Amino acid sequence: MCHSIKALFYELGASPAIHELDQDSRGNEMALALRSLGCNPCVPAIFIGGHFVGSTKDVISLHVNGSLKQMLINAKAIWL
Repeated sequence: MCHSIKALFYELGASPAIHELDQDSRGNEMALALRSLGCNPCVPAIFIGGHFVGSTKDVISLHVNGSLKQMLINAKAIWL
């Protein structure tokens, strides 16, 4: 699902910062921190403008109801 979320953000015009936990020396530490935020599974964990949004299902729900794009605009991640 990480690939689908990346593709969605790119399609909307955003350039997300991506942290691949399995390729980071602090990946296990980050995974534990994400779990403490309630991420289960811990990836993908999506933050917009520094605020935790949720996982794949949360982002897809925001996209379907039309609020994801506005969140990205408010965070200055995309421009119209």
